[in-house]
Amino acid sequence: MARERYFDLLRAVAIARVVTYHMFPLTVLELGFPSMGVMFALGGSLMALSLDKAATRATGVILKRLRRLLPALWVLGAIAVPAMLIHGWEDPPWATLLFWVLPLADPPSNEFGAEAAGPLWYLVTYLWLVVLSPGLLRLYRRAPLPVLVAPLVLLGIMLVTPLGLPEIVERTAGTVLAFASSWMLGFAHRDGHLRRVPGVATVVIAIACVAGALAWWQVYPGDEGGGITDLPLAYAVFSAGFTLVLLRWTPPTGWLARAPFLDGLVSLVNARAVTIYLWHNVAITAAIIVGNALELWNLGPVGEEGGTFLLALGLLSCAVLAIGWVEDVSAKRPPRLLPWPSKAAKAAGATPRPPMPGPMPVPVPHHPTPVPSQSRIEDQPTQDLTPRP
Repeated sequence: MARERYFDLLRAVAIARVVTYHMFPLTVLELGFPSMGVMFALGGSLMALSLDKAATRATGVILKRLRRLLPALWVLGAIAVPAMLIHGWEDPPWATLLFWVLPLADPPSNEFGAEAAGPLWYLVTYLWLVVLSPGLLRLYRRAPLPVLVAPLVLLGIMLVTPLGLPEIVERTAGTVLAFASSWMLGFAHRDGHLRRVPGVATVVIAIACVAGALAWWQVYPGDEGGGITDLPLAYAVFSAGFTLVLLRWTPPTGWLARAPFLDGLVSLVNARAVTIYLWHNVAITAAIIVGNALELWNLGPVGEEGGTFLLALGLLSCAVLAIGWVEDVSAKRPPRLLPWPSKAAKAAGATPRPPMPGPMPVPVPHHPTPVPSQSRIEDQPTQDLTPRP
């Protein structure tokens, strides 16, 4: 199956927005593109595709997803955990250190390693949604709309009704519920349900979700008066409305092939998405330390921030070059230092995307042409598109 280049483009934009926002935490970036919701929706769509291809082998699909995800986390843990122990982590919670191996909940950290551990909630949420996907997909196909809305209802109940759950369980369940609807919008995209929704209705629903979430944020900004991401239910509805439009229409991406540098950059980001996501906070923190040592404040506010951002990109590029090949190994690809697409790879990826599932055609009787006995029909190779955060 050819790569879905529109998905590659959305994922690249989402990753770029995450890195930029963590360097420049501006509200316009936070609201302009809800990266987390988009990435979970892409993951849900590709997970449904893989489950349908695997038929009864759902366990194999789950294990394959984990194999693609976990090695990059293990590399981060192999560096971060010893560094935290060296830098004054006197009494680490030894039992929960296992979450650095299998992230069923947020891996623990001390203050020194907080920036490395901070983004890992995404991997935790992703893991749970992957494991739950076989059951969620069956439920969704039986009652699409109620199952799509159910996580938001359950999240609202959890937020207003004390359940007495341990904090680590409540936090994990909250993030899973917050993004389960976006994940299942991916199911709706893969099954062709979104295409059947009239365009006008799609826009009205999306505007209602986005406007309602923004209104809630303005009226009830939370105890700390932070951004909309500090309000899980509001941000979940906001993300769902935004993602609904992005997945309802699939614009042509042929123009991307005519911009070689941008096309290569999109491919590079997709091939190293996990590495970029896991290490960008570390790179930004290190860039701030180096920038202070270089006294970048002498360049003025704009020069200081611009110089720090360039330093962060340089350090992140070093991480991608040094350990990004782990993603190739976990995907059973030949390891590459820089996964820039070759001309042959671009030509292979130019195959049009197959149509969405539709009504089965009526078979027409025909007389098959005799085939020599020594010939055999081989399955066409397919390329599994594992979602990358």
